Amino acid sequence: MTTLFCLREEKFTKRIGCVMILLCCMLGSIHSLYAQDKEKADEYVRQQEQAKKAALMRELDSGVYYMDNGDYKRADKIFRHVLNTVKSVPSDLTYYFGKNSFYMQQYKQSIDWLNKYIQLKGTNGQYSQDAILWKQRAEAEFLKEKSTQAEKVQEVLSMDYNIDCGPTGKVVCPACKGDHVIIHRGAFGNEYKTCPYCNEQGILTCEEYNLLIRGKLQPKTANR
Repeated sequence: MTTLFCLREEKFTKRIGCVMILLCCMLGSIHSLYAQDKEKADEYVRQQEQAKKAALMRELDSGVYYMDNGDYKRADKIFRHVLNTVKSVPSDLTYYFGKNSFYMQQYKQSIDWLNKYIQLKGTNGQYSQDAILWKQRAEAEFLKEKSTQAEKVQEVLSMDYNIDCGPTGKVVCPACKGDHVIIHRGAFGNEYKTCPYCNEQGILTCEEYNLLIRGKLQPKTANR
């Protein structure tokens, strides 16, 4: 009887073992299927984002086309739509929008956006030299405009948007021009203070830069 009980217990144990192995296989299959479905879903989202970005870039190109052909109002409408659709504003758009704003006689807006392109690209950007020239023209016209107090439509300023700083994700600090030192000129000579915003190399992260242009970046250290 004892032998029979042992045999039954052994069979029962084997069955439990088989069931556990089967359950493990089923769970493994379910996990594999879930991982495959998640990967497919992620890939679908990536493809949709890429398609959306490509469509916006085509729309941006159409805006440039209309600007180059003198249809500045239509170009302005397209640029504004792209601005309000993208998550991060491409650096080239800051140049195009600034240039077209000059043609629209929105000089303050033009200065603001062209200045953002220059801050992001320095003197090595594809449109850096043109941006500097258009900014100078916009500044001259803005001075004339201030003297006449001409009425202007509401302007779109870059502080309302997240600017894409490019693949490096870093920008030369516009507060100290990358020197990590801010110079205040006084009647008794110059006063030098450590820039409270950037690192020791005079660099800001893209997030810090966007906070700075909104006036929301908190100083890292007290000025020395």
